[in-house]
Amino acid sequence: MSIESATHVLTEIIQGNGRITVLTGAGISAESGIPTFRGSEGFWTIGSKEYHPQEMATFGMFSRDPQSVWVWYLYRMGLCKKARPNTGHRALASMESHLEDRFTLITQNVDNLHILAGNSLSRTLQIHGNIFQARCASACTDEIIPLPDGLFPKAKGDVLTERERQYLKCPACGNWLRPHVLWFDETYNERHYRFNSAIETAKRTRLLITVGTAGATTLPNHIVNLVYGNGGLLIDINVADNPFASLAMQSDQGIFIKHTSSDALVALAHAVAAIHSNL
Repeated sequence: MSIESATHVLTEIIQGNGRITVLTGAGISAESGIPTFRGSEGFWTIGSKEYHPQEMATFGMFSRDPQSVWVWYLYRMGLCKKARPNTGHRALASMESHLEDRFTLITQNVDNLHILAGNSLSRTLQIHGNIFQARCASACTDEIIPLPDGLFPKAKGDVLTERERQYLKCPACGNWLRPHVLWFDETYNERHYRFNSAIETAKRTRLLITVGTAGATTLPNHIVNLVYGNGGLLIDINVADNPFASLAMQSDQGIFIKHTSSDALVALAHAVAAIHSNL
């Protein structure tokens, strides 16, 4: 299906005052140079053993070896820090500026690029957290804080210095801080990962645009199926076939745009701006 078909659907939704939700995954950030989480950059060696991302990104691993997990996350933070929002990110910020409260962005990405591009915190649900934030690993407080100043990206094979270990202690109780990200052995909640907000958003969504995600985690799947089950319209943007594309093609007026997220979103953002100017 073409971008022109998606523009027609957008026109119907916007003229009918329907709500539009965009769900983004790793694909949009890959275009900014951030390796996908499950790619080769995610593997990590500690001593003589190689660990998969699904092993590193767990509370269990953090409980056993918090320093190695922190080095891994500071390495990943460095990759995210070097990246810049691409035209797809900026297109979504443009869409929000026109649609305002009829627009919600739900992202699985922890790289903060949507916020840097101009999407608002109030309309952006970061359902997997933010790699530039931390909180107490012992949960002495629910407060989410920025990563302390004085922390710098790590290279493979690095270790934490004594000063860095002190920076990574909770200011309230003195125990370890942890990255503010959802780990594989944890579940979604509202306080940290906006679970309830995401579900309520899905229930009110007339058009859901999924971008660069294969639906490997539970909440994104739940969101897509809620919109589909409620008769909402689905547009999937991805360079590869995926379950969300198949579901979109099964939905009423559903569209699969097999294209890069940047090119497709720029075209849709231009359409939103044109439609909005004619209202």
